Amino acid sequence: MMNCATLGLEAYVPSEEAPWNVGRVQHLYRRAGFGARPDDIVQALTDGPAATVNRLLETAITRESRPDPVWADWDYDDFTANEVDVFESFISIYLDWIDDAIAYGVREKLSLFWQNHLVAIYESHSCPTYQVEYLKLIDQYGFGDYREFVKEMTKTPAMLFFLNGFENTKNNPNENYARELFELFTLGENNGYTQEDIVEASRALTGWNGWTSYCGGVEWADWGFDDSDKTVFGRTGNFNYSTLIDVLFEERGQLIARFICGKLYNYYVNTATNEDVVEAMAQTFIANNFQIAPVLRELFSSAHFFEAVNVGVLIKSPMELMVSFLRQGDFGDFQDRRGWGLWAVANMGQYVGHPTDVAGWAGDRAWIDSNRLTLRWDFIDGFSWAVHNADPTTYPNFARLLTSDSNSPEVIARTIVDYFVPRGLVSEMAYETAIGVLKWDIPSNYYDTGEWNLYWDTASWQITLLLRHIGRMPEAQLN
Repeated sequence: MMNCATLGLEAYVPSEEAPWNVGRVQHLYRRAGFGARPDDIVQALTDGPAATVNRLLETAITRESRPDPVWADWDYDDFTANEVDVFESFISIYLDWIDDAIAYGVREKLSLFWQNHLVAIYESHSCPTYQVEYLKLIDQYGFGDYREFVKEMTKTPAMLFFLNGFENTKNNPNENYARELFELFTLGENNGYTQEDIVEASRALTGWNGWTSYCGGVEWADWGFDDSDKTVFGRTGNFNYSTLIDVLFEERGQLIARFICGKLYNYYVNTATNEDVVEAMAQTFIANNFQIAPVLRELFSSAHFFEAVNVGVLIKSPMELMVSFLRQGDFGDFQDRRGWGLWAVANMGQYVGHPTDVAGWAGDRAWIDSNRLTLRWDFIDGFSWAVHNADPTTYPNFARLLTSDSNSPEVIARTIVDYFVPRGLVSEMAYETAIGVLKWDIPSNYYDTGEWNLYWDTASWQITLLLRHIGRMPEAQLN
């Protein structure tokens, strides 16, 4: 695919042709996080684009993390002694994560990116303690220094188990992590490294072999480290895991910057890459010593990001589908539906903690096939009904807020459709169909006289039907 955008990373400045309006606010919130609530839109319109981007990023960067669960440093014996189920503990991590994604979103959206880039599949270790440490590392470094991020990820237990680092010793070298470090985590496939570089790097990556028990820590062990010279990218020295990564970034920094910024661009902007914009992002990345936040701040503030050709062109992941529906609508307490939601997301193809393989979920168009599309419909059916059933005042209150308490089904249906669908509908007939769904089987004379309104007992069910209708629209799968 070709990206037809014409603007670059110069700052977006609102104008008559490109105003700072509800559509652009929603685009920013949908891409940087999981969508804007009505009060987010009001604040953003008041603050302007630059202040809004800065606020979103600073809140995500500085927000305190959740307290560690009581079992965060337990080994398997501790779980057994305290009669705490290991798998339920793992699930609880992501139930809390979903709550944070609904309440905030920007940090969690980036966390999903890193979980799909620096992949460490839970089943390789089956230890909730390791998974907590892995996710905390992502939160700590996700906006920060990518070089240090890679160093820390190299020695975290979840990664050591997934890519066999804990088995990699001087007497029994294992190339698995070294290969993925170059191919998937920093450079890209067949880009700036040789098989000999992998072999030599695997020797430098030895030493993290001090593992004693299931869910126990993994420590440095001198006996496993290859304490001799290695030659990587033409440089020779007694490299270890840390100095190897320094050499990697020193010798291949341009390639790393281009690869990481390309993936960020495809995740946040468009799967059709604009090479000039990605190259500019890469130079920002290098100029800021491989810090992620300056790259995202420049990207989200750019004229390119807000171009119409980049709006509504990505396909929502299952997690985006769920979280954005609940967050954008501000649809109340989710606690009693979190488990079902997590199961539904997994059933739609995104089992968090378990990407497809080391390369991660393919994403975008791979999220949609004939089976998963109907599962998406079923999901929206179930969630829209659950919100209505939990509190029949939720949807009418939401609609009154969006439409200034309109009693016009035309205004209400169009407003709700446009609120959830990034580019609106392609035809007037499609809007007329949505209006008809909202009207349901209420006799037309009640609409003609203006007697019907959002305070009617049927209003919540009518909006439920509209939301279910929207959930089946191809346009509603876009972000």
